[in-house]
Amino acid sequence: MGDFFNLDNKFFQGLSKVVDCVILSVLWVFCCIPMATTFFLAWQSASVFGWILCWLTSFLAGPATTALYYAVNKVIRHGRSYLWKEYWHAFKSNFKQAALAALILTGVVLFLGLDCYIMYQFAAQGQKSGVLYVVFLVLIVLVVMLAVYLFAYMARFENSLGQSFKNAALIAVANLPWSLLLLVLLAASAFGLWMLPWLMILLPAVYILVANFILERIFRKYMSAEDLEAEQERNQEFYN
Repeated sequence: MGDFFNLDNKFFQGLSKVVDCVILSVLWVFCCIPMATTFFLAWQSASVFGWILCWLTSFLAGPATTALYYAVNKVIRHGRSYLWKEYWHAFKSNFKQAALAALILTGVVLFLGLDCYIMYQFAAQGQKSGVLYVVFLVLIVLVVMLAVYLFAYMARFENSLGQSFKNAALIAVANLPWSLLLLVLLAASAFGLWMLPWLMILLPAVYILVANFILERIFRKYMSAEDLEAEQERNQEFYN
């Protein structure tokens, strides 16, 4: 019985990680509220102004996602430092690049989404050119795949924005089976949120945590021996 109430046992450690996931998910959702709100309004009104506003408010999603990955990797995975401190540190330090990346990616997705919608309407009218909506749909999926890698890459490595885009794209293509798995997991998470919206307070961080195991395994292949050794030493300091 005494071991059960020991805060260092596996039960309380697991419970602590769940609480951390809830906190991080709430922080991420809070940062994404402007984009989610304007997206809903744009979807309802189908106005050009609404979609432009949705694009403009998407900038917060970039640093929020980068900070989410950074905090999950450093605090939840490796038990280093403090959740709140690391989240906002990553949010501020990556704000400019991640915000610009979010605007670029969202702009591309909205543009492709419009093309996909137009081509789908053509297909519904029996026009052969309408089948091109499938092409635009595939391109949207590829952009989403790039986004998964890009924000994780920016959370882990310092580089120019252009180089980050390039490296993230190359890594995603070079590890295509893992990339497809990450997309399937993301789709499953989105479906879960659609079925049970209250999972929004947990699923964002849980998805990133699961993705972290995959992405870190991939990233390590491209890190130098010196960087790997230095990171292992930093992690070991907190385990001892």
